[in-house]
Amino acid sequence: MAVSKRINTIIVGAAGRDFHNFNMLYRDNEMNNVIAFTAAQIPNIAGRKYPAALAGKFYPKGIPIYEEKDLEQLIRTHHVDEVIFSYSDVTYHHVMSLGARVTTAGADFKILSAHNTMIKSNKPVISVCAVRTGSGKSQTCRKVSKLLHEFGFRVAAVRHPMPYGDLEKQKVQRFATVADLKKHNCTIEEMEEYEPHIVGGTIIYAGVDYEAILRQAENDADIIIWDGGNNDLPFYKPDVHIVVADPLRVGDELRYYPSEANLRMADVVIINKIDSATPESVVTLRENIRSVNTRAKIVDAASPIKLEHSEMITGKRVLVIEDGPTLTHGEMRFGAGTVAAEKFGASEIIEPRPYATGEIKKTFESYPNIGVLLPAMGYSDRQIRDLETTINKVPCDVVIIGTPIDLNRIIKIKKPALRVTYELEEIGEPSLRTILREFTQRR
Repeated sequence: MAVSKRINTIIVGAAGRDFHNFNMLYRDNEMNNVIAFTAAQIPNIAGRKYPAALAGKFYPKGIPIYEEKDLEQLIRTHHVDEVIFSYSDVTYHHVMSLGARVTTAGADFKILSAHNTMIKSNKPVISVCAVRTGSGKSQTCRKVSKLLHEFGFRVAAVRHPMPYGDLEKQKVQRFATVADLKKHNCTIEEMEEYEPHIVGGTIIYAGVDYEAILRQAENDADIIIWDGGNNDLPFYKPDVHIVVADPLRVGDELRYYPSEANLRMADVVIINKIDSATPESVVTLRENIRSVNTRAKIVDAASPIKLEHSEMITGKRVLVIEDGPTLTHGEMRFGAGTVAAEKFGASEIIEPRPYATGEIKKTFESYPNIGVLLPAMGYSDRQIRDLETTINKVPCDVVIIGTPIDLNRIIKIKKPALRVTYELEEIGEPSLRTILREFTQRR
């Protein structure tokens, strides 16, 4: 039956959860008329369109993407009825401040149910999510993949979206070899997430249409791993939901969105970085977890660093490069590179801000609390060039690379450069091996 008046809707997001929510609940919904998406957190998203080929029959011209700062004007101009919040790793204050902007502009403000935005797989799904960006999802995913391979299962990982290029071409992306990274014109952020899976023998998928992605991934695997982004909830209904918690940011698990939702849903919570945290922080984090989830198994773990030729750091002035999103919307003030600089006796960590160029300079302006670290931002070719220029301008003796991939493969660093690596190491029982073995035996 035809609907006389469709509900004018805006979806606010960051080029990930927003597109998924649209695909799940709005693409073929004749009740709603999605006027626009808005963009936050990720550069160079606004000004594009969600393409007609992905948007469905109601949107033959596609759907425009605007800056979030224009939200009130969009609500009034287009007589918007409701605004759907669809991005992650922000404080509760941020969420409700945005809600206040929306409601005073005249629209309803909504957050969608986790379960209503999950797709059911035909294969078992193990999801790995977190309470903040930079908690340790990547090394946890690698550990889960490794264990499942050891148990004899075919594994496919599906990564939370990072659709920074041509959205239509990125509908379904499959990465089985390192050469596929170049084929799909991956950014540094994408390579950091995809390459470790490929090297570990796991096929990884990503893209925009996660129903289509899942159906293809199911052909490659006995078990699907959902590799989450930021602190977002899984797009697929998990059979085991693993959540990584960070004792270096105690309290964030109860005051960031959707951190608490992840904790409440968790079957397993990993307290990571115990080797870097104080005992008091670990105890408080454990209490916070139990305050919202009494049934989850809690796994203690560390992420010790590994570094060859550490003697090159001792007594030297160093530039420390850390994972970009971890420093920006993850708000971490240090990472593996910083730990290495301090552990091996660097004389000074050089402040990169005075030497920042172009897009990297803009990053420091947008995130003034980054400190004396250089975020490895690489959402575009221009950002990658500016990152290379910035690194080579910094007057240091050694560059310490604390990112998940070796930047030397992407850019030309004209100084001695050392890469820090880290893997998840569980402490005692219960362990992931025990938990996953029990799960696979039951299945």
